[in-house]
Amino acid sequence: MARRNPPGRRQQRVAPARDTAPRPAPAPAPFRLGAIPGATPGKWIERWREQRPQQRLVLEPVALADQEAALRDRRVDACICRGALAADDLHVVRLYDEVPVVVMSADSSLAAADTLVASDLAGEVLIRSLDEAFEPAGLPTAPAAFAPLPTTEDAVATAASGVGIAVMPMSLARLHHRRDATFRPLEGVDGSAVVLAWLRARDDEDVQAFVAITRGRTARSSR
Repeated sequence: MARRNPPGRRQQRVAPARDTAPRPAPAPAPFRLGAIPGATPGKWIERWREQRPQQRLVLEPVALADQEAALRDRRVDACICRGALAADDLHVVRLYDEVPVVVMSADSSLAAADTLVASDLAGEVLIRSLDEAFEPAGLPTAPAAFAPLPTTEDAVATAASGVGIAVMPMSLARLHHRRDATFRPLEGVDGSAVVLAWLRARDDEDVQAFVAITRGRTARSSR
């Protein structure tokens, strides 16, 4: 038979224990890094993950023609860009210079040499593309009879057919590699600069952390 509380005595209730354990801080917003085609930020991304495991880095592909707009539209926090940027609203740090190469048909006579110089290209038809601004001055090439092609990939495919040659950074020649095409380094010609750019208005701790990583700071480096 169930026991009843004596008359006039209220049943005591035990209050539930409060959760006093500290709650983890919310994860910081991801760092969005833009990168133009051919960029190779892998080693810097790995260092970021080692040094800032609490903050995710998101790599965003950015077309060359869109590199500055991606920064100003705040689609990315910083961007690995190609070419000279001189806008007043941007910070720019030079990362490295790309090696220029000549892309040609795999059976081209130019492929017999390990490296090429400008004079080797005399009379060769130069194929250009609209999405790549790298155009070394003073090459003794002949202009193509057709308009610049839409993409670098189209230029490589056309060069592979033997119609002419294309000149571009080595990173793009590797990116669009084909079995029927090859490339050779072009000596005596300045390569295109690869830079890290970000808005002056976005110059915060996250951006500076990535800048430091590109300059060689490791987890053991003093800050």
